[in-house]
Amino acid sequence: MRDDKSNIIVKKTFDFSVEIIEFTEELRSGRKFEMASQLFKSGTSIGANVKEAQNAESIADFIHKFKIAAKEADETEYWLDLCEKSPFLPKPKPGLKEELITIIKIISKIISSAKTR
Repeated sequence: MRDDKSNIIVKKTFDFSVEIIEFTEELRSGRKFEMASQLFKSGTSIGANVKEAQNAESIADFIHKFKIAAKEADETEYWLDLCEKSPFLPKPKPGLKEELITIIKIISKIISSAKTR
């Protein structure tokens, strides 16, 4: 049985998803439903794809799932940037974007390392 508790990227992306859920609830309470929906989908998808990669059928499948996670992370960064810049949207809590940048760096390193196998 695998031990996801010791897998830093699984834990980081899960914790990030929880933070995204909290922020999208704030967006929903402000009636910013479209933004909440977009951010919820991309922000929680990062962790879902990382988790799914843990049961990949091959290295190629593993890389593919992590590439999807990377794309979702880039999209999430876009939505968070819009929230930071728009005067009509609430700002993400401090540290949320920085945690996403850390996740993006880890995912990039995992993809790079997996390609050299």
